[in-house]
This record gives sequence, structure tokens and C-alpha cells, in this order.
Amino acid sequence: MLDLVWLVPLIPLIGSLINGVGRNTFSKSLIGFIGSGAIFLSFALSIAIFTELSSSVGKSHEVFLFDWISSGYLQIPLSFLVDPLSAIMLLIVTGVGFLIHVYSAGYMHDDPGFGKFFSYLNLFIFFMLILVLGSNYVVMFIGWEGVGLCSYLLIGFWYTNGNYASAAKKAFVMNRIGDLGFLLAVFFIFTTFGSVEFSKVFPQVQNLLAQDSTLTLIALLLFIGACGKSAQLPLFTWLPDAMAGPTPVSALIHAATMVTAGIYMIARSSVIFDLAPMVQNIIAIVGLVTAIMAAIIALTQNDIKKVLAYSTVSQLGYMFLGLGVGAYTGAFFHVITHAFFKALLFLCAGSVIHALHHEQDMRHMGGLRKNLPVTFITMLVGTIAIAGLPPFSGFFSKDEILAHVYAHNKVLWMVALFGAFLTAFYMFRMLFLTFYGKYRGTHYGEEKIHESPTSMTIPLIILAILSAVGGVLGVPEALGGSHWLSHWLSPVIKHSGETPDHATEYILMAVSVLGVIISIIIAYARYIKKAQVPVSDETERPMLAKVSYNKFYLDELYDTLFRKPLDAASGLFYKVVDKKIVDGLVNGLGAGTAETSKGLRLLQSGNVGFYIFMMVAGIISLLLYTYLSL
Repeated sequence: MLDLVWLVPLIPLIGSLINGVGRNTFSKSLIGFIGSGAIFLSFALSIAIFTELSSSVGKSHEVFLFDWISSGYLQIPLSFLVDPLSAIMLLIVTGVGFLIHVYSAGYMHDDPGFGKFFSYLNLFIFFMLILVLGSNYVVMFIGWEGVGLCSYLLIGFWYTNGNYASAAKKAFVMNRIGDLGFLLAVFFIFTTFGSVEFSKVFPQVQNLLAQDSTLTLIALLLFIGACGKSAQLPLFTWLPDAMAGPTPVSALIHAATMVTAGIYMIARSSVIFDLAPMVQNIIAIVGLVTAIMAAIIALTQNDIKKVLAYSTVSQLGYMFLGLGVGAYTGAFFHVITHAFFKALLFLCAGSVIHALHHEQDMRHMGGLRKNLPVTFITMLVGTIAIAGLPPFSGFFSKDEILAHVYAHNKVLWMVALFGAFLTAFYMFRMLFLTFYGKYRGTHYGEEKIHESPTSMTIPLIILAILSAVGGVLGVPEALGGSHWLSHWLSPVIKHSGETPDHATEYILMAVSVLGVIISIIIAYARYIKKAQVPVSDETERPMLAKVSYNKFYLDELYDTLFRKPLDAASGLFYKVVDKKIVDGLVNGLGAGTAETSKGLRLLQSGNVGFYIFMMVAGIISLLLYTYLSL
């Protein structure tokens, strides 16, 4: 079965091609069946591969397909690596991806681009699978670029809206900045180690000394690539704007696929980063700053999808913080649990938006728990999970990261803990504004509110169950568990950070849970007891709230520092270099030729005597030239 791993990405590709060709002829039911069925088949194969891998001795299997690039010393095969890390990612991408496909069949049913949408979704899954299965950095980079292309297509799916099209372009351009760093890292890896194959590069890396300058540069460039794809400061502003796409797209990009690519790449390259401690410190600081900034921004957002978007950025920051302190297993554990509860939260938000006829402003919601009971209960589970209350999944993964951070640096731990309290507050703020109190929309809208169809609620229920029990994968020894995930990943990740003793770990857990409960109580008192609703008038906001609501003015800062100077430079080049110099030269040559021809044509008068005169004059001129040149 391991040798058939190439079928896992191939089946979604075939599904994408079939739906793409038949998008205007197939029925929506058939399109949904083909699109969802393709991902389900890949998921079934992934389960079989995972089962066989778990019983194998080496727990690593490389499947060679064919020689792809062969030029001198550069030998790059198209081959796939099946090991504990990629096997888990296969299950996440195809499992969560399948639920999102099923959900999409109901959510997008009335959209005229239904067939095209499913074709793009299948193609997205195909490229993500190529990314996680590649046995070398070049194949990984092909998948890396492919998900960037598909994100552009999906974010700008409703491209007739100019703002949505701009959001798609923004995501594409900002990802290219990070991708350049990744590409340069691949070049340095090849020139340093003579290969881009993981199996050949990593053994050579282990022979180098820590803080080797070349290795540090490679690690830094890989991190820059990860910053773009996984939305870290300063390249995270594209991710909230990605909410322009349909809600299933938000769930797919934010939960199980694209934004986790950076964490996966660093975890895969942990051997390199372990020998680059300076880069690890940069990763930890950038991750922590990103987590806190995004959490502060989420506190004041009114769009339900924007709250979840900044929540994703914040949680990704925690994952990078874990990677920075060497807690690769903890960071990857949070990738898994985050895939469950963030996909759930986005799909629940989509269910609310669907019920309210595309209303996304929480100020126009309220009191929906009676009308949307399934959506409310499942969203409550997801909110508890991301807040980090036991025994839900987010508690185990978040506290594992915090424990490693505490052992590494107490100051970083205190700041990270504060961010965890902010997470609980803004998530329950979202829950209370949406589902509690009185309905603040129109009376006409209230009469039309109803629960989503079964195709949308069943994925919510499954993801809610996974969000509740997913923590069993990494129950720590301090709580009587064996941390199955740590043992499973041990062949790939040799080192996963320092941990405090059990007594200290108990105290850290207690402090974390107590702070989360206090944050929830504050949110309850403010948005249920006092029934506060965010103000609509910008002038009524306090100064700090304005800064938060306007996202620290980062977009405006980038406009001032980059976009406007580039626009001004391009305008100058257009008016001076292009129009006056280039166009002037071309147009001048054309005009000169035209004017010259106007004069020369007068010589063609048709008078025979004039022609004889000119012939005689020419002969005399030639004779004079010959005489004078002697």
C-alpha cells in the first residue's frame, strides 16, 4: 500500500480535471459527489497507508516515480516520502478537506460557479498533498507554489467584486515575498550539500557545527518562506483579507492546509534549525509578537470571519513560538488540534452567515442559539477548545507549548500566557455577541433564520467531536498519558525542547486554566450581563481601541512605505522614461523616416530629362571620388 501513495494526490487532481471540464454540463449533485468522493478516496488510502506504516519497522518509505530533472550534478527525482510526519499530514489534509468539501456542497449550492469552485478545491488539495509528500525541497516547493496559486483563485473566486479581486492579488504578492526566501534557501542547500533530497541533506547537516554561518543563512531564508505562507509578522496582513473568499475556502486555508505549510516545513527541517540557535530565537520572538498583535486586533473586530482570521494568525504565532524554543512536537500537535477546532469555527461562522443571508457583522446578530441549536453547540465546543479549557483538545496542545516556553524563557512564557487569556476573551466575546442577548438584525431577517441543511451540520458535528477528544493524541505524562504523538514522531523529530518537572507543570496548567476562566467571566459580564454592543461610530472608540480596530495601521504603514513610493516611481518611469525617452525615441525614428520619405519622394518626378541629369551627376561624383582617393 505504501507504494501506492502516488494515488493520494492523483485522485484529487483527476477530480479537479473532471469537474473543470464538466462544470457547465454536470449537475450540481454529480459535481459535489465527484469533488467530495475524490477527497474521500484519498482519505481512505491515507488511513490504509498510516495503518501499514504504523506496523512497519523503519517507519519511513520513499516511493520513487521517475527522474524529473537531470542536469550535471543536479539530480531531482519526482519521489514521495512516507514517514510519521507526512502520514499525519495526509490524514489531516484529506480528512478535514473531505468534511469541508461535503459542507461546500450545501453552502455553495446556489452559486453559479459551483463546478469551478469544486475544481479549484480539488486542485488545492492536490498541491497541498504534493507539498507534504515531497521527498526533496524542489517537489515541496512545487506544492508550495501550487497552494499559493489555488489560494489566489479561491480568495478571488467572486472576482467581479473589486475588493475581493484585490484581496486575492494581495495574498498572491505577499506570498511571493516569502517564496523568494524559500527559493534562495533551496539554491543554498544545493550549492552547500550537492543535493536537495532530505535523505542526503540531513545526514550532512548533522556533521556541521552549531551556528555555522551557511546553515544559519539557510535556516533564516527558510523561515522567511514560512513567514509568508504561515502569515507571520510582517507578512500576515494578507490572511485576514483572505476572508473575501467563500467561507469553506477560509476553513480550508486557515485550518488544515496552506497556513500550516510553514510549520510543516520547519518541523521537517528541524535538523537544520537545531544547529541555528540564533534563527530559533528570531522565530520565537516573531511568533510571540505576531500572536500578541493578532490577539489584540481580534479584540475589537466586528466581522465574525475577521475575528477568526486574526485568531488564526495568533495561533500560528504560538506554533512558531513552539518551533522557536525547539518544541517541534508541541507545535505540530497544535497544528493538528487547530485543524479540528479552527475548521469547525469557520464552518460554524459560515452556517451563521448562511442563515442570516450573508450578514457577517456581529452587531447585527444576537440570540441565535434558539434558531441555530446545532451551530451553537458545535461552535461552543470549538470556542472552548481554542480557549484551552480541559479536557478539550486545545488545552493539551497549547499548554504543551507554554510548558516548553516556560522551561526556555520565563519572560516569553508570561507574555504568551497573557496572549492565551486574550484568546479566551475575544473568542467568547464572539460567541456571546452572536448567540446570546436579543436579535439585533431586522425582524424580517429573524423570521427567515433557520438551521443549515444536513450536508452542513454533519461536518460540524464530526469536527466538534474531534475538537473535544483530539487532545488524547498528546496527553502528557504529568496527567498519566504517554504522549502518543511524541513517540510517533520520534523517528523524524529527534529533539523537541525542554520540559519542566511534573510539579511545575501542574502549577502552569492551573495558572493557565484559572486565567482563561477569569477572561471568560469578564467577557460574560460585559457582553451578557451588561449587554454591551461594539460602537459603530469610530470617534467614540478609545485611542487603544482605535489602534486595535484599525489593525495597528499596518496596511496604512505598508501603503506609505512601499505601495505609494512604488506607485510614484512607476508613475515617474511611465511619464519620463517610457513616454518621453522610449516612446520618444521610437516615435521620433518613425516620424523622421516619414519626413525623410516625404522629401525623397519628390525626386521621383517622372521627368526623363531629370533622370538623365541625375545619372550623369552620379557618374561624375564617382569619378571625382575615385580620383581624389588615389
